[in-house]
Amino acid sequence: MTSSTRALLLAGAALAAFSTGGSAWADDDAAAAAGGTQVEALVVTGARTRTSAVTGLDMSLKETPQSVTVINQDRIRDFGLTNVNDLLAQVTGVNVEKVETDRTYYNSRGFDITNFQVDGIGLPLIWGIQFGDLDTVLFERVETVRGANSMMTGTGNPSATVNYVRKRPTAAFQAGGALQVGAWEDHRLEADVGGPLNASGTVRGRLIYANQDKASYLDFNHVNRNVYSGMLAWDVTPRLTATTGYSLQDNRSRGVLWGALPLTYSDGTRVNYPNAASTSADWTYWNVKDQTAFGELDYRLDNGSRIKTIATYKRFDEQARLLYAYGAPDPVTGLGVAGMSGIYPSQYESYILDAYASGPFELLGRAHDLVVGGQVSRSTGKEIEDFSTDTIVFPAVGQWGRVQVAQPTYPGPYVAAETTDRLARVYAAAHLNLTDGLKAVVGFNALKLTSKGYSYGADQHRDDSEISPYVGVVWDLTPNISAYASYTDIFNPQSEVDVSHATLAPAHGKAYEAGLKSDWFDHRLYVTGAIFRSEQSNLAAYAGSFPDGKSYHEGVDTTVTGYELEASGALTDQWTLSAGWTDLKIEDATGADTRTYVPRKTFKATTTYTFPELRNLTLGAAVRWQDEVSVRDIVLIEQKAYGLVDLVAGVDVTDQMRATLNIKNAADRKHLTSLQWNQSYYAAPRSVSLRLDYSF
Repeated sequence: MTSSTRALLLAGAALAAFSTGGSAWADDDAAAAAGGTQVEALVVTGARTRTSAVTGLDMSLKETPQSVTVINQDRIRDFGLTNVNDLLAQVTGVNVEKVETDRTYYNSRGFDITNFQVDGIGLPLIWGIQFGDLDTVLFERVETVRGANSMMTGTGNPSATVNYVRKRPTAAFQAGGALQVGAWEDHRLEADVGGPLNASGTVRGRLIYANQDKASYLDFNHVNRNVYSGMLAWDVTPRLTATTGYSLQDNRSRGVLWGALPLTYSDGTRVNYPNAASTSADWTYWNVKDQTAFGELDYRLDNGSRIKTIATYKRFDEQARLLYAYGAPDPVTGLGVAGMSGIYPSQYESYILDAYASGPFELLGRAHDLVVGGQVSRSTGKEIEDFSTDTIVFPAVGQWGRVQVAQPTYPGPYVAAETTDRLARVYAAAHLNLTDGLKAVVGFNALKLTSKGYSYGADQHRDDSEISPYVGVVWDLTPNISAYASYTDIFNPQSEVDVSHATLAPAHGKAYEAGLKSDWFDHRLYVTGAIFRSEQSNLAAYAGSFPDGKSYHEGVDTTVTGYELEASGALTDQWTLSAGWTDLKIEDATGADTRTYVPRKTFKATTTYTFPELRNLTLGAAVRWQDEVSVRDIVLIEQKAYGLVDLVAGVDVTDQMRATLNIKNAADRKHLTSLQWNQSYYAAPRSVSLRLDYSF
């Protein structure tokens, strides 16, 4: 018996021990009907939460044959999760690799997360990199589907899919605002107003704004971020709703890291840096402007069917002047680190058109659901480089933060990369009600991806196509416990280049998952256990760096096996709980450990308790723990296992105002942000913030 199988049996025993005779899911259809459009489906704590991010069909978490975590507004507000990095750090099985101040990777189940959605619409070829801090003020909730999900994203990746669900215009008037102050001169302002714009309520709108201005514990670093969003919804007829919206996030960072700290001296011993250490300078910057506009038509039929079309335009502009440090300092003098610098204006645009039809049908005397859809997209990218040829020498390590590198000169810009990607796909899925206790999800995704252009001298031509099947089953063992299993093919286009600057061919593979799901305490608590296995061939792995600091990769065969346990929801009306454990193995074709920067064991938990009689006083904590990680450079560099604790306390000051105090990294634990590369920097020490929310 394998350790994963034993874990699943233990999970089943744990689920059975929770048995309270809770009711089955008879009210799920009513809950869905109350929610309006697909992305406005009723969301409550625990097992009744619904998602369409896996197949395009609106299903409860218990009916969905994959692992899903949902973080809603209550958790976002309580724990001050104002950016996506902090939010995803609380998701079971997801690791946030903050390799630089303004560039972040995410991974789950051993692989990089490259699939992202907004309102269930897959955004192709995002590369899995977040530039700047994506603000959460625009989103009602964030859903994370772990495992391969080519059905709704177009590309299969066995890590996870992150679905950002927008805040929408509201049927009733609502308005609110927030002020926040915190450590390192952190000041934040939020405003949110929405409601009907005519007497009948057929036209509704919503406006959202946020500004955050903050210095940093890191030397030289400062960020100012403005976020804007406007949205209109019009019920053209009782059956047809048109919605349009625009959002802009303008993130302006100074004193930024490109790369990070050299971690060892020239003799292989570790450099002992303070938390504030940085290889940046005050003349560096990394400004990112992220704009999205969309239009949506949603037509609803009497039998519950709907036809929906969404057109999306996304534009991403960045302006950066960066400084990179390389080399190992001498252990005696602290000298020996050199640098390079460049100016990098870039622009990326995507045009996406997605349409689908969904609804019920009858077969063999039973009711089922079907969705059929398609998507076409065109993405272009243009990267300009102005690379300095000046000799750059860093001062001694002990002087960093007091003495900085002077700004070099730049010879002039040239177009380094210009590419065009086109994606076309069709997909279909059916939720089959085979018996009263046995349901299945079957479907496929057929995709064609073409690319042309060049990148740093290399031809970027590719022409790939794939048909990926999906099948999942859910079997009700008892009124509140179900077993499930799912399978899908993996087709994972890659943006990484090899040593010749050629784009790596897509990774292929298979993903399997099986587990148990249950709901308890009248649907308030959702408890799951899962085992999984993923196999990928030709997966990009870091192999070195070019002279300009950009990395190149090689394709390797990788297998991941593991298990997860998770509970989320509420134990009582006052006590919320979310807890998850992940344990996995990552091996290459020879059976040796690979991707050692990914922690093999992680534990995450949040809990809050509210005292209604004390003006809704809420006390809570969030705990995150991971085991050791490492990277091989000249010597083995390790980050030992560590745990972090965040604390929260909130109270209603008046009927309309609430105050929340957050303490992050309360134990002041010093640790590196990531070992995905052979450089890193230290995460933030203990910090305190106070937030005031006011609702009208």
